[in-house]
Amino acid sequence: MPQFDETDLTEAVVKSFDETPDPRMKLLMRELVRSLHDYVRRTGLTFEEWEKAIDFLTRTGQKSTPSRQEFILLSDVLGVSMLVDAVNHRDRAGATQTTVLGPFYVGEHKQMPHGADISEGLDGEPMYVQARITDLDGAPIAQALVDVWHADDDGFYDSQKPGYAERGPSLRARFATDADGRIAFRTILPCSYPIPIDGPVGDLILAARRHPMRPAHVHFLISAPGFEPLVTHVFIEGDKYLETDIVFGVKEELISNVELRNDAVMPDGREASGPWHWMTYEFRLKPGQGAAPRPMMAGTV
Repeated sequence: MPQFDETDLTEAVVKSFDETPDPRMKLLMRELVRSLHDYVRRTGLTFEEWEKAIDFLTRTGQKSTPSRQEFILLSDVLGVSMLVDAVNHRDRAGATQTTVLGPFYVGEHKQMPHGADISEGLDGEPMYVQARITDLDGAPIAQALVDVWHADDDGFYDSQKPGYAERGPSLRARFATDADGRIAFRTILPCSYPIPIDGPVGDLILAARRHPMRPAHVHFLISAPGFEPLVTHVFIEGDKYLETDIVFGVKEELISNVELRNDAVMPDGREASGPWHWMTYEFRLKPGQGAAPRPMMAGTV
């Protein structure tokens, strides 16, 4: 009858996965066991603390629904989502930096013409967005598909609001780049907003005295034949949460100087009704292949 001490026990559990037929699963489970057991030893975890951890994970699962995934929220605030993104995009080789997809991408968006207003009449400060898509040498990529989406002036995405299915999308669209690799559209200025804090993950960050805020940003998902899909955000310079994003998603390269303009005419030649904001950004795609990411369940970013 074996009698395991705290070291022998770890090796016995690791060995129990020896016959796992999937080599990747075998590696992942062995490393998970080693890391988890090492955490218990290093911290001297008590019975009471482990019970609280089990209760926390149980409540996290119970909070999850088809429209709210609390485990994604937990992954985000612990920095795991951004770490997975980082290890899967280690060599950018001059390509635009990536960040997390977030849960509010709902799949392929409706394609709209250049200069379209995607705000659907929502209140907010007008913003004109111009973007250019190129390869690593700066050559334009024509007919690249660019999905964009962002939160409204109150900090909510359209899919978070009741009646989304009947009302239809707003502040999201798809554009195809022109011969010079450009797209342009009208929208409203997004604002910084809090992640949901009405669940166990909210309890965790409040207990740690962390704020729940994300800085204002616009999401971009860009794909073109012969290039890796690019999932990223463009953040607004000057937002007070840029250095303390709750999900650790900000990268300096992704911050845009969004100008406040008083020109009577916007870049597309149409009249402005008052002051407006101007966001510009150039995205560089990395050669390669890959499928666009799948939508996630609603929850965080």
